[in-house]
Amino acid sequence: MTQSMSLEQIQREMAHAVMTPLTADDEMRREAPDGRPMERVAASFIAPNSKLSSFERLEIYNRQYWFRVLGALAEDFPALRSVIGSRAFDAMSVAYLNENPNRSFTLRNLGSRLSDWLIANPHFAGRRASLAVDVVRIEWAFIEAFDGAEREPLTLEQIATLDSASPLGLQPHLQLVELEYPVDDLVLNLHKNEKRQTTEAGLQHDDEDHAPAKLPALRRKPTWLAAHRVDFSVYYLRLKRGEFHTLRAIRAGRPLGEAIEAGVTTARVPAARRPQLVRQWFTAWAELGWICGAELDQLVRTT
Repeated sequence: MTQSMSLEQIQREMAHAVMTPLTADDEMRREAPDGRPMERVAASFIAPNSKLSSFERLEIYNRQYWFRVLGALAEDFPALRSVIGSRAFDAMSVAYLNENPNRSFTLRNLGSRLSDWLIANPHFAGRRASLAVDVVRIEWAFIEAFDGAEREPLTLEQIATLDSASPLGLQPHLQLVELEYPVDDLVLNLHKNEKRQTTEAGLQHDDEDHAPAKLPALRRKPTWLAAHRVDFSVYYLRLKRGEFHTLRAIRAGRPLGEAIEAGVTTARVPAARRPQLVRQWFTAWAELGWICGAELDQLVRTT
């Protein structure tokens, strides 16, 4: 073991080694990404014992790291795994995590960049690439909605006292999702099927190769979705185009008047009907508890 290495150097060296992808046989690679023999890398910071060499001791950590993060990603995106198949999902997961290693203290954030990454690397999803991106967006919205913060909502009476220049906010757990396909029901059905299979089997065999699921015919259709939490359960609600754009403008920090204008101009309804439509929107949102006062940092930006 090299004694001249600082603690930080040892930590970085071990992290790089542990996070190096496994071979196709789930073994540690014999060569580090920089070309050095992994045996020499291991010996630089970990000593052998009476039963295991430095390489073998390091391999335990290398394998367990990848088994854990790959398992966590599969748990967070079961519908994506069904849509593209387990073999493609596993290959995608390794490539994604190799480029986007976990930088958080929690595995919860593993998939935070997956939708953007999949857009840039569509070949991992094959012919279902666009559909897969939508599935990822819905499944990530579930994660965000499930453990997002909750603030005190405004009542409809409080909202009615505001003027067009008033800033508003949305519940932090409310997620707004724009989709190319109406895949929300599909994702929910795939999740139910996953839970049913797990219950019936008792224990799923993740090493089995599952082909992509047979899906109903889906045509591209712009779809706007809200994912929100009620009593520790996440629900999806389809939105009209105008609703979505109004809510998105509120989230962007635009004042009430501008947010409403952003929505009604895309709602495709006669001007005479717009006031009634806006009242319907805000009545529903107030009942759902979606509308909040502006947060302090938003108020600072608008003053």
